[in-house]
Amino acid sequence: MKPGGICTDNFEISTMDSEDDDQQLVHVMFLPYMAPGHMMPMVDIARLFAANGIRVTIVVTAFNALRFKHVIDRDIESGRMIAIEILHFPYAESGLPEGCENLSSTPTPEMSIKLFHAIDLLQPHFEKLFRDHHPNCIVSDYLFPWTVKLATELGIPRLAFSGSGFFNLCVSHNIEIYKPHENIESETETFIIPGLPDQVKLTRSQLPDIVKTKTAFSAMFEQLKEAERNSFGVLMNSFYELEPAYVDHHRQHTGIKTWNLGPVALFNGGDTTTSISKHSCLSWLDSRKAKSVLYICFGSLARFSKAQLAEIASALEVSGHPFIWVVGKILDNEDENDDNQQQESWWLSDEEFEDRITKTERGLMIRGWAPQVLLLEHPSIGGFLTHCGWNSILEGVSAGVAMVTWPIFAEQFYNEKLITQVLKIGVSVGNETWKIWATQDSPLVERNKIKNAVCAVMGSSSSSSEEDVVVEVVEMRRRVNHLSKLAKKAVEIGGSSSIDLTALIKDIRLYKQTCQVVNA
Repeated sequence: MKPGGICTDNFEISTMDSEDDDQQLVHVMFLPYMAPGHMMPMVDIARLFAANGIRVTIVVTAFNALRFKHVIDRDIESGRMIAIEILHFPYAESGLPEGCENLSSTPTPEMSIKLFHAIDLLQPHFEKLFRDHHPNCIVSDYLFPWTVKLATELGIPRLAFSGSGFFNLCVSHNIEIYKPHENIESETETFIIPGLPDQVKLTRSQLPDIVKTKTAFSAMFEQLKEAERNSFGVLMNSFYELEPAYVDHHRQHTGIKTWNLGPVALFNGGDTTTSISKHSCLSWLDSRKAKSVLYICFGSLARFSKAQLAEIASALEVSGHPFIWVVGKILDNEDENDDNQQQESWWLSDEEFEDRITKTERGLMIRGWAPQVLLLEHPSIGGFLTHCGWNSILEGVSAGVAMVTWPIFAEQFYNEKLITQVLKIGVSVGNETWKIWATQDSPLVERNKIKNAVCAVMGSSSSSSEEDVVVEVVEMRRRVNHLSKLAKKAVEIGGSSSIDLTALIKDIRLYKQTCQVVNA
């Protein structure tokens, strides 16, 4: 293995001290999907495996490897058996510019489709790598269903990584079985999902297109579900105490074996690459009162129109609460048919707004990546305005921060219902429309709705008596603080996720030993 943990040549397992040691060594290869919400938790799981005596290889492309190389280097220095295997990204064949290897780098649907094509082109190279190394187990993102057939060919288990929680899986499963939305005429009419442990309400407009009708992705999702059923099991970045009724419900009604390993971000220790120094962020927060600051981040994929950004900015000013706002980029496209002519600019170009909040020290703007885990854990943070991505929800829960929910696409509307209707640790801004691409415009959410949701979570409101709001906020914060304590206990020795991790590694070792006996 080359210094630094990145292998650009063929990977070779180190010679062991004895043949017995070699027989006991378990090699697991990880194949994460090229999107930050999928990749980073899977890398954390790979690191957990390595910390528990498993030899680990993470298969990625060069620019994706740069996102986490620094923590892998530290793991290697500490003596863990972990490496990164680099594959060349097919830029020329896919028509993507150099460096565009992740969904976070494809801010238009057209570029995203090119990325999907590039990932498809990589499949034979992935397969050759797995056949050459012949690991004892494959852990792949569930979006790589072909790894099931490959694992069967190699006679090894395939574990799927699901980037969501059990609640989402249960909601999806019951909607598929009972089809309650088919009896609803209006897109905005509320219906209840049958057969769940709680009364969960949705509207048709909040459902993914693929649920309501056949789409270009329908065949692919059927393939994903079949691959999940044929896998050795599914790895979940969740913990039992967060959604116990839905863990039990999923296991009882699907028969799919699962292991809770989360929240994996608690193992990460806040490692991240940021565009603003941790010191300046935390210093600004140090001067604020406890629970007084709203943290705002919509993940790495979502994009808003300038009109929507103006509504958000106005709502933040009117709410009266200090805030930290992480802003991403939009595209200024000179030629819509030429990706190379697209120029990126920052979401928020309102210099007057930024001047006002800077002069009054009302807010802090962060362009690009932010140390989200560290910020959420700061005692001055009192609320989190989030897109309801599963990783962000887990980080908010782990930090004990109540949420303002603004789902946009994917399974985010389902996640929102867990926060607002089941756990009751958040308030919705009222976005009602699901969209297939995070970069597409949604109907405008007006500033008053945003302000009311922010004030309901932060502790003031114009629509209710101050006393009632205080009671509601105190109770919301009590619930999320309790979940935060449970999250930390789950990953400690003897905790629910720690026990599941130990059981999972035992299962993988047992599978290898059984195969060795059968083939002896």
